[in-house]
Amino acid sequence: MQEFLKELEKANIGKIQKDVFLSKYTTYKVGGIVDVIVYPKNTNCLIKLCRLIRKYHIKWQVLGNGSNLLFSDKRYNGVLIKLDEFNKMEFMKDKLVCGAGCSLMKVAREAIKRGLAGLEFATGIPGSIGGAVYMNAGAYKSDMGYIVQAVTVLTDDLKIITLSNREMDFHYRSSFLQKHKDYICLEVRIKLTYGDRKELEKVVKERRLRRLESQPLEYPSAGSVFRNPEGLFAGKLIEDIGLKGLTKGGAEVSEKHANFIINKHEASAKDIHDLILFVKDAVKEHYGITLKIEQEFVNWE
Repeated sequence: MQEFLKELEKANIGKIQKDVFLSKYTTYKVGGIVDVIVYPKNTNCLIKLCRLIRKYHIKWQVLGNGSNLLFSDKRYNGVLIKLDEFNKMEFMKDKLVCGAGCSLMKVAREAIKRGLAGLEFATGIPGSIGGAVYMNAGAYKSDMGYIVQAVTVLTDDLKIITLSNREMDFHYRSSFLQKHKDYICLEVRIKLTYGDRKELEKVVKERRLRRLESQPLEYPSAGSVFRNPEGLFAGKLIEDIGLKGLTKGGAEVSEKHANFIINKHEASAKDIHDLILFVKDAVKEHYGITLKIEQEFVNWE
């Protein structure tokens, strides 16, 4: 790692942070220390970084807004790549091109300001565009797969290619990128439709009020923990077996919404991890249903 860091600092790739607490970069506000976070200035710098990572056989992962990840409490011996500099956003009539590092919520707000419909579902999702495409983020019976036309990626052999919507293979909370983890999302092309700005703003405001009433937004969390089984609601399944309010250390199954696990009082990553698995096992035992976890567990091996 020391040789890698020396070469990294000479390469002028972008901002470098060493020995960083991941609790500052995840919405659960938990996680151990990571060796280094790098913010490449552009695509060429990202390619340089990837070459260095391969040269020294360094573990790596792209980190967006940390809204769907649960890092363990132990040290992450490797590199996290933050694409915050990939934040270009350009509207062309009803089309939009935005970098992977853009805030999904910000992009959604900007679209609505222009009277463009299609991203209203995203105004309450605190992820990056790249993370949203990777997860096929969605809500209110819509998701990224409905609006993404094409995605520019850096492939595992460091080539830049563009994948069509069909090639992205979007399905419920999944995409091509989840099956090709060495690909990195760089830029996304989105097609929206014209709408009435006031009506769009009204819908967003109503949904925001409903979220405030029904979701524990006052506590750190990563949103819904489990995907809804077909025709069912994970939160109701959990609530109906009496698990609302269940705690493990500082983590709790939210009293407000049973499909949220919250960091109520200085929870460790292990508290959250163990509570998620307990709830999953309890639902399986009671209903015979295996809930699929939305969050990605990182550095638990």
